[in-house]
Amino acid sequence: MKVYISADIEGITAIDHWDEATIGQPGYELFREQMTREVIAACEGSLAAGATHITVKDAHDSGRNLIPDRLPEAVHLIRGWSGHPYCMVQELDRSYDALILIGYHSPAGSGANPLAHTYTTEVSQIRLNGQRIAEFHLVSFTAAYEGIPVVFLSGDADLCAAAKAYDPKIQTVITHTGIGQSVIAQHPQRAIQAIRQGVEGSLRQLKEYQPRPLPAHFLLEVDYKEPTRAYRKSFYPGCQLVSDSTVHLEVADWFEVLRALEFIVLS
Repeated sequence: MKVYISADIEGITAIDHWDEATIGQPGYELFREQMTREVIAACEGSLAAGATHITVKDAHDSGRNLIPDRLPEAVHLIRGWSGHPYCMVQELDRSYDALILIGYHSPAGSGANPLAHTYTTEVSQIRLNGQRIAEFHLVSFTAAYEGIPVVFLSGDADLCAAAKAYDPKIQTVITHTGIGQSVIAQHPQRAIQAIRQGVEGSLRQLKEYQPRPLPAHFLLEVDYKEPTRAYRKSFYPGCQLVSDSTVHLEVADWFEVLRALEFIVLS
């Protein structure tokens, strides 16, 4: 069994402020530690279920947050960013059996997490075929593109609900609930235990999971906070400026959505 784990930090248990997600700022080391512990729990659950190969992508900010020597020796860790459009699931391919997401969060425009965003804080919303999407949707569609099911997600309450709406079979662990600039969180150790058990349980039932079907057509819409940014990004091939702050792109292939995002959002 070959397992891929992608880990972010804004959905880690009890995180509440950008300082806690930013290298060198007060609180960061505490939540770097918690991020590492939650990823370790996912790795331990995977190994207990029979995983023989685990790849972990450190998918937050610099990609240099997880403490490498704390991870199980079976893990292959991807740090930093290659620039490949697969981004938070770099190197994911059809050889993997399952995708697991740790510490994911609600999307830009959501009030359900004080740190809600999608890829960057410079966009106010990203929509796909008319639906506001989170980073969860982007990596899940990429997994589906490669024929891989998403089996487990940990993160804030609203994102867990969105994951269940996407695929009711996905097992989830709610790490906290966001209210305004606050969060209500369970004890970090309980979250760690739940992640370990949830990952193991989902992988033991792996035969019940199937990758979700992809739409036949994609309409990508990006709302920027600054109109000048929208104007500049509208020159990406195929993009159209449809309002002062919004560009859209219509394509038939999922990879073209990812390629566009690499240049019109991440760059």
